[in-house]
Amino acid sequence: MEIGGGAAGEADAGGVPADVQRSMRAEADRLLDFARLSRTARGFGWLGDRGELLDRPLELWITCRMTHSAVLGLLTGRSEFAALVDHGVTALRTVFRDERHGGWFATVDGATAAPVDASKQAYAHAFVLLAASSTVVAGRPGARELLDEARAVHEEHFWNESKTRVWESFSADWSTTEPYLGINPVMHTVEAFLAVHDVTGEQVYLERAEEMSRQVARWAGEREWRIPEHFDLDGAPLPDYNRERPADPFRPYGATVGHALEWSRLLLSVGATRAAAGAAYDTGLVQAAVSLADRAVSDGWATDGADGFVYTTDWDGRPVVRARMHWVLCEAIAAAYAVGLVTRENRWDDLAVDWWRYARRYLIDAEHGSWRHELDDANRPAHETWVGKPDVYHALQMCLLVGDGLPLAPSFATALSRRPG
Repeated sequence: MEIGGGAAGEADAGGVPADVQRSMRAEADRLLDFARLSRTARGFGWLGDRGELLDRPLELWITCRMTHSAVLGLLTGRSEFAALVDHGVTALRTVFRDERHGGWFATVDGATAAPVDASKQAYAHAFVLLAASSTVVAGRPGARELLDEARAVHEEHFWNESKTRVWESFSADWSTTEPYLGINPVMHTVEAFLAVHDVTGEQVYLERAEEMSRQVARWAGEREWRIPEHFDLDGAPLPDYNRERPADPFRPYGATVGHALEWSRLLLSVGATRAAAGAAYDTGLVQAAVSLADRAVSDGWATDGADGFVYTTDWDGRPVVRARMHWVLCEAIAAAYAVGLVTRENRWDDLAVDWWRYARRYLIDAEHGSWRHELDDANRPAHETWVGKPDVYHALQMCLLVGDGLPLAPSFATALSRRPG
């Protein structure tokens, strides 16, 4: 397997055609336009199909993702996003912050700022780290203080040294932990740790990101490259977890195709970060990344006769939830770009182009903006798992990664900040 030089250092467009890159870059700007609609008085809200704010509590993870997305917009040269970045920093330092116990509330009332769900969730706190690190890159007021606090909270409460992962969630006062460990927050903690490492230079974040990534790769390798998602507090897998609620948006039963694709890209970013510091590129991480992507494609793409990736499969690779989620397709394109960049295998570039055509045909909403978040198994708009369009994060990152030909390290905000001009 040939490993290309563009993976770790300079940006490289790979083999994705220039016209496709231009199309993705234009879509990134369209997504940013849509994201501006999510601003509320106290943070960022959940948007509906037409870009209207839905009457829902404000979610920490959405405010963090939108703050991070606003930074990416600012770093692409759109100065109007500075105000949105500062709005997000303010919301995270005031509205969502638990002054009494520390950390950040999961949801708050948009009108009163009273906590609706005061629990402390690893998934959302990973995005606090990501948003904070991005705002530091952008040099915004209060960003460094936000990052310092987020790092301290995560270190004190969420990092689970004995299991090389993170605790799932706690009660508001941190006295009770949930009797469950999940891989979804681990994945986003890896993403956040890479970003924090880029900002602080502290090796511990890269080392922990690598440890978590290698552990997930080992588990997947033992299961024909399908990742176990759910565990008890002793670290034992729970293969039947949520069998009765298979379409859960955050903890679905079975193997989650999109997560295999997302992990594939993250493994390569871990390797690229190491290589950028002068280490030899780790072929083991590359092989694991390729195996994860290959399995996800063979299990997930058009496996039931229609184009699109199914959401989940059982442990033999049979489809369970056949809905097509926008974020899965986004992570597929990003993974194909990353694997193609590292291996120089043209098939991945061809897949990225094919999947982009699918996105333009079925997922991108040219009339109302953003992407349709869910389709049924006939590629018609659906809302069984997701209501509206709460999230531009997956699509925006993918469009910038491929459209701007970004490297796999450093992470998004740092990479954009180092672009010429």
